[in-house]
Amino acid sequence: MLAWTLQNEIPVPGDVSALLVEGEQAVASFKTFRDSATFTTKRLIVRDAQGITGKKIEIYSLPYSSISMWSTENAGGLLDRDAEVELWTRAGHIKVKLTKGADVRRIDSLLAWAVLQH
Repeated sequence: MLAWTLQNEIPVPGDVSALLVEGEQAVASFKTFRDSATFTTKRLIVRDAQGITGKKIEIYSLPYSSISMWSTENAGGLLDRDAEVELWTRAGHIKVKLTKGADVRRIDSLLAWAVLQH
């Protein structure tokens, strides 16, 4: 099972444009532990810097068409720090933890927009 952690929403990183195909646009990005996750009009791109220097980059590309179901969960309090999203995909199950700076309802809204329009 893959597991990612999203932190606060950030401006779309400039180098994401090199990963996009014709007609694809970046919609929103979130900081991850060492890199970023970007929702586009076609997929979720998660960049994961690895190693001590962070020069090795692993890129995950999850087309929205492969997501068959998702769930969001939070404690419901004002200081909720334990929100998470689970994605069920053709490739398997993905758990996404959200830190205090990531709005679980914003993520839920982005997923609904992306998955239900495709």
